[in-house]
Amino acid sequence: MTYTQASLDALRRSGDELADATVATLFERGEVGTFNTLMRYVSTAGAPLPDGLPDVAREYLNATAAPPSWVDWGEMEKARLFFIDNNVHISTALSFASMPACYVVPHVAKLLSATHGLNYPSKRMAETGQFTVHLMRPDAFEAGSRFIPAAQKVRLLHASIRHHLRREGAWDTESAGVPICQEDMIGGQMFFSMLVLDSLHRLGIHMSEEGADAYYYAWRVVGAMLGVDQDAVPKSLSDAREFLDLYMIRHMGPSPEGALLTRQLIDLYEEVVPGTFFDPIVSALIRHLVGDTCADWLEVPRTPWDTVAKAVPHLLGVLETIEDRSPLGAWALDRVGHLTTVLELSSLTRGRVMHYAIPEHLKKEYGVPSGPARTGRWSPPPATVPVAG
Repeated sequence: MTYTQASLDALRRSGDELADATVATLFERGEVGTFNTLMRYVSTAGAPLPDGLPDVAREYLNATAAPPSWVDWGEMEKARLFFIDNNVHISTALSFASMPACYVVPHVAKLLSATHGLNYPSKRMAETGQFTVHLMRPDAFEAGSRFIPAAQKVRLLHASIRHHLRREGAWDTESAGVPICQEDMIGGQMFFSMLVLDSLHRLGIHMSEEGADAYYYAWRVVGAMLGVDQDAVPKSLSDAREFLDLYMIRHMGPSPEGALLTRQLIDLYEEVVPGTFFDPIVSALIRHLVGDTCADWLEVPRTPWDTVAKAVPHLLGVLETIEDRSPLGAWALDRVGHLTTVLELSSLTRGRVMHYAIPEHLKKEYGVPSGPARTGRWSPPPATVPVAG
């Protein structure tokens, strides 16, 4: 698949027809409050929908209750094993590369800062972490799982933001396209898949081609369930590299909102890390993973730990070698990774289950009223644009 400026421009004109229509009807009928209240009781797949749920919401939930028919469950199992093997590294990449990448796209940063939830960065990070953990459970798509309801709610959350911005005339659709358009949804999918794999490679993590392909495939399934146009989404990692390169060249740059969101992210994780001695490692890891140009745009402070962060791949390389050569070592490190992820998520959620509600208002500041075998090590596809020397 070949992506061009024109093809990506076309994707800026499209949102998510099903979710957009559902949200519009809920607002038109004054049923958003009822929907949000009742949906707090809908947290597992296959559970009976509560009485009193608005008809349009019931129709939407029934229509989106199953994964795509084309899902290869063998690939999904490989992705789950890949996640188990690399969960702490993936969590690091999501927190310190994927989220800052969102912030370095000015219109995305402005959208994120438009929601009340971004006053509470721990909430967004907890939602992201919890969503990923739900996805990588062995029962993610079975009755009783929490992933499918979470995906259904996130899809409506995106639609609600589009609804608010359009209704209040707070978004220039003519010049900027649809808010949370198909291009941005695919871009987000690339941040959580391709960019995570790039970051793992930068951290020196050993990955097989089979594992990297499976992880990317899992996020293709996620994208489909979140309303991403499957005719437009990259089908392979090489196509993903082409899309991501072009998307970032088209949109990345500095913004006040991006810098503020990054500062909130750094402050959040400095609170999570015990004591203060290691606080600078948060900024150092972000700078190491996103590069100096993007880090400067996001006003990530430079610290003496920047040099230390560059040594992380060597330390992780030693641990990876132990894991490769010792079944007991592999088991022990996997357990440490699992416990680290659980403790991090617990710190962010404070033990709560995160709910994805449709916001009835956006922030006034925006202008809106109230595992696989470790053989054949994977390397990222080469850049599709010239890299400055």
